Amino acid sequence: MIYHEVHGSGPAILLVHGSGGHHAAWWQQVADLRRRFTVITVDLPGFGKSPASTLDVRDHPAEIVAVLDEIDLRDVLLVGQSIGAVAALRAGLARPDRVAGVVLAHSLGGISDAGLAELVAADRAEAVQLPVLDRLLSTEFQEREPAKTFLFQQMGTFNVATMADLRNLSGGGPTVDEVVASGLSVCFLAGERDAVLSPATVRAAHERVKGSTLELIPGAPHSMYWEASSLFNAAITRVRETV
Repeated sequence: MIYHEVHGSGPAILLVHGSGGHHAAWWQQVADLRRRFTVITVDLPGFGKSPASTLDVRDHPAEIVAVLDEIDLRDVLLVGQSIGAVAALRAGLARPDRVAGVVLAHSLGGISDAGLAELVAADRAEAVQLPVLDRLLSTEFQEREPAKTFLFQQMGTFNVATMADLRNLSGGGPTVDEVVASGLSVCFLAGERDAVLSPATVRAAHERVKGSTLELIPGAPHSMYWEASSLFNAAITRVRETV
């Protein structure tokens, strides 16, 4: 079983990190949200304290579900950051008996849709023109918070896996119709200054996934959870209180 931690008490929120993170990357969420909620953090295989038992993204949802079964949690809100949203959405669709809803943070969760794929590809073509760090954090934050910026960069050094190691990251995801038909509560959480996934693309996904909700946060970058944690935490709290 993958490494996981449980903090606090109350309605449950399980946080799934992105490609440069692990359980400790959520330090600003755990310290805040555990006062009202049960907060679970995990390390996907090859990240943090979890061995690289598999680097196939198709195996990640089952790893999340295994944690939910082990702790015996129900009515859980899954929050996936960036590529972590792919695993979170698939885990939620697989186990509606345990999952109340999913937040796709700065991600479309791997939803299979030709029109959305074109928009994502266009966003990526723009993003790759920037230095990697500038895609994730605003330059203002980097200048204002050099220590937090350095720590952000160091987070990935604790991982065996890298983005390039992950297999089957794209393809095989649920269709829009499958997500809608599932009845799963889905929230798209995005920042207006996300340099990786544009607000227009996220808004398009929200419009396609009927019944979904949209939290579009002014001034927030791709790694809002790190740079603007209070805004991120407030959005997660709003969603948790409504699912």
